Amino acid sequence: MTGMEIFGIAPAYAQEVATGTLATAGERVTLLALFWQAGLVVKIVMIGLLLASIWTWAIIFDKMLAFARARRQLDRFEKVFWSGQSLEELYRSLADRNPTGMGAIFVAAMREWKKSFERGASSPIGLQMRIEKAMDVALARESERLEGRLMFLATVGSSSPFIGLFGTVVGIMTSFQAIAGSKSTNLAVVAPGIAEALLATALGLLAAIPAVVAYNKFSTDAAKITARMEGFADEFAAILSRQIDEKTRARAAE
Repeated sequence: MTGMEIFGIAPAYAQEVATGTLATAGERVTLLALFWQAGLVVKIVMIGLLLASIWTWAIIFDKMLAFARARRQLDRFEKVFWSGQSLEELYRSLADRNPTGMGAIFVAAMREWKKSFERGASSPIGLQMRIEKAMDVALARESERLEGRLMFLATVGSSSPFIGLFGTVVGIMTSFQAIAGSKSTNLAVVAPGIAEALLATALGLLAAIPAVVAYNKFSTDAAKITARMEGFADEFAAILSRQIDEKTRARAAE
């Protein structure tokens, strides 16, 4: 088995190079033609990069909608929360749903608050710690949801150029082997094989560049939304702390 056969280059490729019939200037020089002329390894690399690029754009559009929806939910919740509506009414309106963002943090804190008082909590400090822990867990869950699938974008952005370069190296190696077999260095003979090899690098960059840009953008957006939720959790913890102090003083007065 020859080196060309090992890398998936059919003997017909070398024959086309030798006879000078392989895609000369102005002839069959299309991306699809370059793909079909490539070896098996290079084809696998190209298909993998193309699929990664498609999935990357699917994640990008999904995240754009998800972050826009998350911002709208935060704005609506803050408007309702600071409107003066009682905490009990707000809790009842959200408890039976599946709230996200600040709503999830609020419901987690109120649920712990109600459970503790129903069971006759006697330690204000312990109650405060349990409420803060419940909000921390809810905040971590919401942050993880926001950052979901961003690691895929980071992986594609960092690895795609190297995968494309691997395909290019393999393609150039096999092209040189075919050229050596043809004993011709004519540009019309050399160019098509080099072009199909470089197509793998181009696809790698096509997948990597949007992935890197999107990862940086969405990571920043996720950090900003998480910071807003953390600020709300701190403010709500202070509100509940004052409520706990008032109830504690009321019990002491009795």
